[in-house]
Amino acid sequence: MLILRDSDLERIVPMRDAIEAVEGAFGKLAQGLAQMPERTMMTVRGGCILQMPCHIEGLGIATTKIVSVYPENPRRGLPTTPAWIVVNDAETGVVKALLEATYLTALRTGAVTAVAAKYLAPRDSRVAAIIGCGYQGRFQAWALTEAFKLQTLLAYDISRERRRRFVEEMGGQLGIDVLEAGSGAEAVRDADIVVTATTSKEPVIHREYLGDEVHISAIGSFQPDHRELDTETIREAKLVVDKRDAALREAGDILIPIAEGAITPDHIYAELGELVLGLKPGRVEGDGLTVFKSVGLAIQDAAVAHLALRRWRESLE
Repeated sequence: MLILRDSDLERIVPMRDAIEAVEGAFGKLAQGLAQMPERTMMTVRGGCILQMPCHIEGLGIATTKIVSVYPENPRRGLPTTPAWIVVNDAETGVVKALLEATYLTALRTGAVTAVAAKYLAPRDSRVAAIIGCGYQGRFQAWALTEAFKLQTLLAYDISRERRRRFVEEMGGQLGIDVLEAGSGAEAVRDADIVVTATTSKEPVIHREYLGDEVHISAIGSFQPDHRELDTETIREAKLVVDKRDAALREAGDILIPIAEGAITPDHIYAELGELVLGLKPGRVEGDGLTVFKSVGLAIQDAAVAHLALRRWRESLE
């Protein structure tokens, strides 16, 4: 059985290829060509452990990701979301590979932001903001620079040390101006694209912080009592999700405004796969605020796992 660690995968699986793979997976999902049972979640000692199975037609594999979310892990010198993907042969069911997936999880989550922004962000976007400067925030920044000709990225985190380290590291890696913001409001004030990558229970973005034509990717919180965006932001936005039933089960950013009576489930405009297939248009003239809310789907993991195995085979040739 093949075992690949994060260090192996970092060498062979780049963001640009992950964006393409994830976009294709969302198209397959919208076509009904993906089997994706509801993920299970178990709360354990201040964190949670999830299992996420998936099979996408044509890939030749089935995958199950086991991922943990422990917000206090950075204080221990550990990633917030350690993960592994078990890869089964789709024909025989035999386990053919075990992939460490902390890197792949961050990669595919960055990739889905890039895919959503492709369809929903202003085309001439030049300024982006990242709220949450942890491990995932770095991949969000990387993905946006692959998809857009950004000039400036503003970064904010409640931890001054994290945001300063982010600015120091990412400025050199991305080749654009990466600036430290003193608050979330300052970070997003002139942004065309905003990404929230936090574990916050309370909104880190309020509508009054934002300009008139802005796209937001909210990828951090994924529990019914957590949210990163305030009710007015959601109420005003053209709202796209990764999957309707998952969002209506897990996304506090949507569930809390519904409970308040500010919106109904019909406020969700589309699933991302519908935009990928052209079944519904993304950003059109007159759109102001757009929001992509992701809770994370197993199709993303299956797509990057398949990509990783292909790249590994190619590296041996």
